[in-house]
Amino acid sequence: MSYKGGSLIKEVDLKIEKSKIYRNLDILDDREKEVVVGRFGLDTGGEERTQREIAKELGISRSYVSRIEKRALKKLYHEFCKAKR
Repeated sequence: MSYKGGSLIKEVDLKIEKSKIYRNLDILDDREKEVVVGRFGLDTGGEERTQREIAKELGISRSYVSRIEKRALKKLYHEFCKAKR
């Protein structure tokens, strides 16, 4: 495997961030979990899906997926901040 520039570092950073998200999924409600898992590819070996794809799967609007994602990421962010203290 050959990586050019900082892409190896970016790939490692991304895997670390995804693992942090995965470890904290239990703080999310079921719908938030579905959206975050789909958006970050946590259930498909890394294949991230768009808000539009997730909306179609769940039978909701893309804008609703966006709101759910934003709410879930805020919860995760606050959880990460608590863990750093």
